[in-house]
This record gives sequence, structure tokens and C-alpha cells, in this order.
Amino acid sequence: MGKPTGFKEFSREGLGYAPVEDRIQHYNEFAVLPGNMSQQAARCMDCGIPFCHNGCPVNNIIPDWNDLVYHGHWKQAIDVLHSTNNFPEFTGRICPAPCEESCTVNLIGDAVSIKNIELAIVEKAWKEGWITPQIAKHKTGKRVAVIGSGPAGMAASQQLARAGHDVVLFEKENRIGGLMRYGIPNFKFDKQVIDRRMAQMRAEGVDFHVNAHIGVDISIESIMAEFDAVVLSGGSEAARDLNIDGRESSGIYFAMDFLKQQTKLVLGDEIDENIRISAKGKHVVVIGGGDTGSDCIGTSNRHGAASVTQIEIMPKPPEAINKLLVWPNWPMKLRTSTSQDEGCARDWNVATQRFISNDQGEVTAIACVRVEWVQENGQWNMKEVEGSAFELKADLVLLAMGFVHPVHEGMIETLGVNKDNRGNVAANTSNYQTSIDKVFAAGDMRRGQSLVVWAIREGRQAARAVDTYLMGHSDLPA
Repeated sequence: MGKPTGFKEFSREGLGYAPVEDRIQHYNEFAVLPGNMSQQAARCMDCGIPFCHNGCPVNNIIPDWNDLVYHGHWKQAIDVLHSTNNFPEFTGRICPAPCEESCTVNLIGDAVSIKNIELAIVEKAWKEGWITPQIAKHKTGKRVAVIGSGPAGMAASQQLARAGHDVVLFEKENRIGGLMRYGIPNFKFDKQVIDRRMAQMRAEGVDFHVNAHIGVDISIESIMAEFDAVVLSGGSEAARDLNIDGRESSGIYFAMDFLKQQTKLVLGDEIDENIRISAKGKHVVVIGGGDTGSDCIGTSNRHGAASVTQIEIMPKPPEAINKLLVWPNWPMKLRTSTSQDEGCARDWNVATQRFISNDQGEVTAIACVRVEWVQENGQWNMKEVEGSAFELKADLVLLAMGFVHPVHEGMIETLGVNKDNRGNVAANTSNYQTSIDKVFAAGDMRRGQSLVVWAIREGRQAARAVDTYLMGHSDLPA
């Protein structure tokens, strides 16, 4: 807790943002933390049962580090924060903060700004030099391959290295970070944040291998023969497609292809002009209302799009909710991202019927229809609204409808590991073991498309499971 009456004395202060007209001119982060974080931490009330613990997937010990910040004990605060989360600078930037929805203060007013306090703690710790390598005192002689370098793979690798194992982290792209690096724009998440954490991990003994596509460039059989344990921690990268008439038209792309290419450009890679995807001067339509779609909006505006429209097949969520009905769970309510604030028309209950193209095969418009959702026999069914057909002008269409499961071709098919009914690698959360001996799975590879914070949790828990498998016991935290 912070100050028992702090939530009554102090108002919540959110992040500050650079003006829209300024920030869309670059790809740098533009959010600024409030000045008095100790006062914000004081708002953590003596609630008795901190529901924020369960609201947070890594079970951060939130009241403890709020109290430490309130009293000015920042160094102890980072130790408490690191006890449950390897990378609070990641979650402090891009987590949607389910902990705040579970905050008891949220029942009667504005939640404690947990996410901002978390970010303030870790950034101060980096500035003060409190974050240093934690090098294992003894080596076990065991070798572990971690395949996929997103947050799950990074968390598993760091934990296993600290347990004394020799860890090699494989990544198919040219930089470590997985979709966390390439799927999230730099204006939301500066990738130097990943690089400085990699330096710590490298000093702890993690060996990074990039441009190493297991199942394509390197056989999974050689990995199985060389290592004592293997952790599958890749992403859920098989994108949900929209197979309707006109899908073959040029100018229609998966959102991740658009975002990945732009991040590579920002990081200095060269992209052939013949394959470069640009929104400059174009009427952009983003299909899908989630975070990935929002990232496409922010990127398109920075390109200089003529217009950006985002459509969603589901109904518009309510702007206000009855907290007594939904708290402490994550509520379905209308949320507006900073990218949407930068300029975007949003529309709901819209189904895409076909893509319209010109004689050159270039997409020019989308034929749409409005839908309504009707509950019949306990199930919600979608019905078209008669006479509601309309067209949207579109020179560039970005499909941001989520991901169905990991890519099966290559490593997963060759390995022959069992999959669940959604196509993810099957493994439970007690030992994270797959159907094949010494092979474990964690993160989106196991649970499907999810949050960075869930990936960190699973990576940490999978590391403990691997350590127990190799050594018969583990001192790593659960």
C-alpha cells in the first residue's frame, strides 16, 4: 500500500503525450511520465485484498513496490518488481494493464497508475545502474535450446542462464525480439529497450543466434541431437485471412507484413522499393479493431496517408460500464488508442463482402454491408442488415484480424509434436512439456495469440519446468 488516504487526496495523473501534429512526423516514443510518481504511488490504498495481484498475469507484488516508491525506496522497489517480472520496461510500455482494471480504487474512481509506476521504477533503475548481470555461480553442464526470441523466449533464456545452464536463443529474423520487436512500432516501443536488456542477458551467458530459422535453415533433428532440452517459444504467426472475391488484388496485405517492414526501415535495413508497402497519399482501410490494427493506423498516418478508416465486424463497445458488474475482470468497453487519436475514422458492425479492383488488378474499394448480432437459443449470430450495402474507397487494405495459431510448416510438422484443437503446440501449465520428451512449449506457441505479459509469465514458468526436468529440482521462482 501507499498512503491510506492517498487515493482521496491525490488525483490520478496519466501519461503526457506530444502534440499529434509533432509526433506523426517521426517514429520515436512520445509518451512522458508524470513528474511526481511518489504521489501517484501514494494512491495505493490499504484495500486488504489486492485484486491487482490476480489481475496481473505475472502476479506482480504491486502494493509492495507502490509503498516503496511512496517512501522513496526505489532500489528496493526494483528488486520487488524483478522478483516476478524479468522485463518491466517491456510491460510498462505496452501492457494493457489488466492490473489497473482489477485495482480496488477503480471501483470508486480512477485506478492507481500501476503501469506508469512500474515503468518509472525500472527506468530509474537503469539510469542509476542498479540493473546488472546476475551470473550463475555454478554451471550445470546442461545445454538448452530456446527457439523463438520474443518475450517468452527471452524470459525463459534469462531464467535458465541464471540457473547455470548453457542457453542458446535462436531467432529466424535478423534481430532478437520476435514480434515484440517487429510487430510493435517504435513510436510505442523503442527497440533500444530490448538491446540494453540483451546486453545483460549476454553477460549472464545467453548465446544469441539470429537468422537461424529452425526447420528451414537449421534442422530440428540437429537441435534435438545437440541439446539436453528444447523450448519452443515462437509466436502465433499464421494470420487470419479474408478469403473473399478480389482477395488476389494488389494492395492488400497482412498487417504484420506492413508493420514488420516499417520497423526494419526504422532500424536501418534496406527494403527493395519494388516490395515496399507505402500508405503515402493513399486511402487506407484497416480491417480489424485490435491493437495490431491500431498500430497500422499510427504507421499509415506517419507515412502521410490521404485517409485512414478502421472497420470492425463486432458491435461498438459501450463507452461506460457498470463496474459493480464486471470488476475485477477485464471489461469490454470502448478504448481509443493514441494512434486512433492521431486521425482515423472508425466503424463497427461492418462485414467485408468483396474487394473491388481496377483493370490493372489494383484494389480501389471494398464492398461492405452492415450487420447486426442477434441472440438465438443462447448463441449470438450475425445477420446482414437489408439495404445497408455500401463501398469504402481503398488504395491500401491491411488485414489485422488476429492470428489463428503458430506456423505449422517446417519445425512443428517435422518434429511431429501434438497440437491442441486450435492448432497450438499442446502442453499444460504444470510442466509445459509437449508430447515429445525434452521438448517444452511456452508463450503464444502454446497458448495462442496473447499479451507480452502472458508470454513473460509462461517463459518464466517453462524455465522452472525445464530446470526441474534437467536437475530433478529447481530454485527458480514459480
